[in-house]
Amino acid sequence: MSELLISKRNGGGLSVLLGLTLLGLLFLMWIALAYATRTFWTANNMANLLRQSSFIAILAIGQTFVIITAGIDLSVGAVEGFISMMVAWLLTHNLGFASTIFGAVTISLLIGVAIGVFHGFGVVQLGLPPFIMTLATMYALRGIGLLVTNGSTISIDNTTFTHFSRQTFLGFPWTDGSWFQIPSLVWMVVLVAVPAYVFLNHSRWGRYLFAIGSNKEAARLSGVRVKLITYMAYILSSFLAAFVGVLLATRIGIGNPTQGQGDELQAIASSVIGGASLFGAVGSIHGPLIGALILQSISNGANLLNVNSFWQTIITGALIIVVVYFDSLQRAKRG
Repeated sequence: MSELLISKRNGGGLSVLLGLTLLGLLFLMWIALAYATRTFWTANNMANLLRQSSFIAILAIGQTFVIITAGIDLSVGAVEGFISMMVAWLLTHNLGFASTIFGAVTISLLIGVAIGVFHGFGVVQLGLPPFIMTLATMYALRGIGLLVTNGSTISIDNTTFTHFSRQTFLGFPWTDGSWFQIPSLVWMVVLVAVPAYVFLNHSRWGRYLFAIGSNKEAARLSGVRVKLITYMAYILSSFLAAFVGVLLATRIGIGNPTQGQGDELQAIASSVIGGASLFGAVGSIHGPLIGALILQSISNGANLLNVNSFWQTIITGALIIVVVYFDSLQRAKRG
């Protein structure tokens, strides 16, 4: 497959244009909300907005890798909840190295990798549709987690672990004269997004993802190791979901396998709103980040305006329909 085709699918200038358009939409939304409510444009609320967006943004980055290959991962919310339970369980049992912070986090992340390998095996080796494979895992992980905990919540009393999410690093003056402190969770997004951008846009592995999403058979005939790259996409998605599970445990101080319900749909919505195509071969790293901010800004603003929470899901659903519809139109024109 020619580099020209891969580069077209990659997005190039169109991806940058879409990103600027989404940023413009986000800023207009912020301006409107700042005028509509006095508390929106405060340093405290904006910091909370960034914290709320962090988990979905990281999940959406992992989801984008899978979507680019024309797949889907419905299990990321369940993986997030399961890992939050797993890391809490390890920290609260006397298991030597496994009960240290480093040990519990490492083992939890490795479980995330194992889940990704399992997904890759089902999709690549067994030929199962990604929708079915990851849907089955979603239900299975919820059930396993409830069996392990007997439906109860595990409290984490390790203050060193739970203190992390409340930390801030660096800051700058805010418009109201206060000091905006950048939450540590935001830096975790940066920690994920920077190498993810380099991987997707400046490595052959990233180009292979687009090639598979564009035409799997043509990619295989061109020498791309389709099975290996597909495995890699699902491993990255599950690993980042596990990473979010660890971060979630640090923030709420408990482990519960029912946490993260609905986050898989939020992640998919963020990716799609950010420009990823459910038909494959189109996606970016900046898109899901902006998409997550847009969704969380809608939720945050609606809460401040006392808008019924049901309207938030209606707006999200409508946005997905509109974006996918226009993506279908563009795909038809290219075809």
